[in-house]
Amino acid sequence: MIDDYADRHHPFEGCFNFRDIGGYRAADGRRVRWKRYFRAGRQDRMTEEDLKALRRLGISTQVDLRKPEEIREQGQGPLPDMGAAYHNIPIIPDGGTDELNRLVGDTGISGKRYLGYLDFGSQSWIQLFELLASGGAQPMLLHCTAGKDRTGVSTAFLLSVLGVDRNLIEADYVLTNLDVGRQADFIERTTGFPEGMDRALMLHHAGVPENAMGDFLDGLHARWGGPLAYLRQIGIDDVIFDQVREAFLEEDDQAV
Repeated sequence: MIDDYADRHHPFEGCFNFRDIGGYRAADGRRVRWKRYFRAGRQDRMTEEDLKALRRLGISTQVDLRKPEEIREQGQGPLPDMGAAYHNIPIIPDGGTDELNRLVGDTGISGKRYLGYLDFGSQSWIQLFELLASGGAQPMLLHCTAGKDRTGVSTAFLLSVLGVDRNLIEADYVLTNLDVGRQADFIERTTGFPEGMDRALMLHHAGVPENAMGDFLDGLHARWGGPLAYLRQIGIDDVIFDQVREAFLEEDDQAV
């Protein structure tokens, strides 16, 4: 388990799973920059105190991975009104959930389901990495609705390109489970649980299986040779990789 969760987690009252990926060591000895890439769930339920804290982060770019139908229901959130550039890069298109179920079965959250995201085509990943390569896009918030599945896969691709150890990538993904209790409390207090759902089931749906990211990475290796090999196959080249590393890595002051 990553032991600096308190440093990277931002416990907003009405937004969950909001955290920084900074500080992870890369293979070349550098570290991921702090306060450059935040990952999160939806922000439309933020309180006034949350909005004050969000402004202090100075986020300049919002990358929204949700389907258009989710955005129509939930809105874009507060960042565009704060001056952030807004980019919708849907990982799953409208109607895609049913198609995903047909492709991989109604498996629930799993590595197999994450691999199914790739069957919707490469354009979203190309667009995402072109944006990541732009240093002017930082600080960046990347999110979906829950901030764990589409956000988790996208973040795993980024951390892989940055050269972060696979064990850390999987551990970062599982940090999602540390914020599900607060989320369940919020929903119970504000809207109540949906019909047919109790607290235990809400905790289950809000969390992630500990093996899902490992299974996803295993699947990438089995089918394409790994995350970087997949990204190269769809047309993301070493120039983009190098630009992403320059944008998100810094020298490790603690290196000996």
